[in-house]
Amino acid sequence: MGTFSKELRATLLISLLVGSVAGCSKHADDATIAQDVQSRLAADPATRDAAVSVSAKDGKVTLRGTVKDTATQQRMEQIARQEPGATAVEDQTAVVAAGGPVAQADNMPAAAPPPASATAEAPPPAAAPAPVEAPKPEPIVVPAGTDLTVVIDTALSSKSSQPGQTFLATVAQPVTVSGTTAIPKGSSVTGTVLTAKAKGKIKGEGQLSITLKNITIRGHNYRLQTASLDSTVKGKGKRTAATTGGGAAAGALIGGIAGGGKGAGIGAAVGAVGGLIGGAATGNKQIEIPAETPLTFTLSTPLTLPPRAE
Repeated sequence: MGTFSKELRATLLISLLVGSVAGCSKHADDATIAQDVQSRLAADPATRDAAVSVSAKDGKVTLRGTVKDTATQQRMEQIARQEPGATAVEDQTAVVAAGGPVAQADNMPAAAPPPASATAEAPPPAAAPAPVEAPKPEPIVVPAGTDLTVVIDTALSSKSSQPGQTFLATVAQPVTVSGTTAIPKGSSVTGTVLTAKAKGKIKGEGQLSITLKNITIRGHNYRLQTASLDSTVKGKGKRTAATTGGGAAAGALIGGIAGGGKGAGIGAAVGAVGGLIGGAATGNKQIEIPAETPLTFTLSTPLTLPPRAE
């Protein structure tokens, strides 16, 4: 009886270990699938310029972002379906074509001349008063120096991110100008990784620098220019920002503000959601910005938007 109980306990223990390893393997497979598809999209000439992020869950690949045409969409879906281990593909991308003012046709017929007067003696008709033209609505200008708070859709890291990598974000707080909502909450934003450098175990600084490059507002895409958010963490666990207090001070573990003030947006914004997030805290960890982290960028040039239709 005792021998049987020992064998039963050993069998149950092995089953639990196998289940745990299988769960971890499944998670690793999803991460590998997403990373492989992202790399293939970045390498393919037809899709490398698309602002698209890739995620995978239970083998199902999801594509999100903006593309220039349907041909790019179809090519991305084809690449995702060819990935080993991918069970399905969900395409959530939107086609955002480069637009411009509609040019007026050059072949419009000239206006017909007025009919000749019936008699030479008839006086010309009195000229009708010119209509009073209503003033045209002014465009909405979001001035330079305006803060734009977004929530990033994908995690960024000084170790795994690459310079030139595109990431997606969503506007977390609306921006108003003179009482008018210029940038609604939920608008889609794309950004770029400027610098990503993994920190060495003994020496060498970990670096991560990001900026925003365009925004989609009510179906129209606009170019953005913002100041970059820069983070630095030195080797051997040293960092360039204090960690006392809460809020923005705890967020400075990720901010790693080099030179005092530059890049404070990362530290302050991460601190706003509770402080200690990411890997720039101790030891040899890297600078990490998890997905769903709010970050505040500052416009370096004005953003001009068309007037709102009443």
